[in-house]
Amino acid sequence: MAMADITVRGAGIFGLSIAWICIRRGARVQVIDPFGPGAGSSGGLVGALAPHVPENWNPKKQFQFESLLMAHRFWDDVEKAGGVSAGYGRTGRLQPINDARTLELARQREGTAADLWRTSEGQQAKWTVCAAEAFGDWAPPSATGLVIHDTLSARMHPRRACDALVAALKAKGVPILTDGSDQGQVLHATGYAGLQELNQITGKTIGGGVKGQAALLRYDAGEAPQLYADSLHIIPHADGTVGIGSTSEREFDNGSGTDEQLDDILSRARGAVPLLQDAQVIDRWAGVRPRAKSRAPMLGPWPDRPSHFIANGGFKIGFGMAPKVAEVMADLLLEQTDRIPEGFRVEDNL
Repeated sequence: MAMADITVRGAGIFGLSIAWICIRRGARVQVIDPFGPGAGSSGGLVGALAPHVPENWNPKKQFQFESLLMAHRFWDDVEKAGGVSAGYGRTGRLQPINDARTLELARQREGTAADLWRTSEGQQAKWTVCAAEAFGDWAPPSATGLVIHDTLSARMHPRRACDALVAALKAKGVPILTDGSDQGQVLHATGYAGLQELNQITGKTIGGGVKGQAALLRYDAGEAPQLYADSLHIIPHADGTVGIGSTSEREFDNGSGTDEQLDDILSRARGAVPLLQDAQVIDRWAGVRPRAKSRAPMLGPWPDRPSHFIANGGFKIGFGMAPKVAEVMADLLLEQTDRIPEGFRVEDNL
């Protein structure tokens, strides 16, 4: 068997996506994860691909915007290769407007989105204020009767997305191994455990983890937009389920255990969307999401470790960032071209 050009350690969303793009560009790749694909925070239930607020623009927001625009083609190619759907859909998002100050900000952002969510090809998405009643019973409670509707937000099912990438890689002859030796250049996309390892090696706090809990309900909302209400993401999936999440727990004893905090989330979600009142809970999930010190994805060469690279810190936005992260890391690994934006470098966290 031919030696691999690239060894990807970690089969979460960053590792799988980077492996996929490298394979598409003709590289020989092996993927190794002792726990299997999507075993960490990438195995969640929510899948909110939501943009940053269109103001105070910076490289992180621009990077995410470009990645969200790439998502349709990225997931379409993955599905065509492996025959498994990630449940991707750019179905938009609703947010309630409960007071005059929120309404004022929302009106301002209508204008900034018109400027910032534009490319040379024209307007890519809109952020508008509209009547909640236009969305019927699915609309979240709003004290003003108004909601923000953005058309940039998209949804996908995290577990199904990992399955889709695994199927696409398998179709190209790349299985997910549980063990193996490093071959070629080595990419470390090992999430929370990887950040803990970096902390130990460097003696510094490079990053940490934030626990999240989520639930999956059996309810078919069709192509309804996702909701952000009462600090919750409520995501109608393509398979007739709704993902609800999530908590942000800095202190935790059990990173994979669910508890009464998830019961509170479910209660609040049903308050925000009465249609979900009798929906059956079919799955519960908890996991630790990797958060780099900079709060941006951490990409680039591993300092003082030649031919080793890092892609980590997807914290809450990893799936939305993945298409462009994969392209940028493939540029670096295969072409030695550095397109990593300001604030995303490994050294920004040292």
